[in-house]
Amino acid sequence: MNIDRAVFAFAGVVILASLALGYFVSPYWFLLTAFAGLNMFQAAFTGFCPAAMIFKVFGIKSGCAFK
Repeated sequence: MNIDRAVFAFAGVVILASLALGYFVSPYWFLLTAFAGLNMFQAAFTGFCPAAMIFKVFGIKSGCAFK
């Protein structure tokens, strides 16, 4: 697994978890879904992703999008 796939997997988990929490616990959890979406949108244009930086520290190899 490279950083690109790890970021996509992490974003998917965050979105699904926040949707479940928003449905079962409190609608305020939907703000986490919005944050994840905005972060993915800005990363597409800037190439800056905090999660990618953290995965790099853990030693996951670079991909095409995040180096």
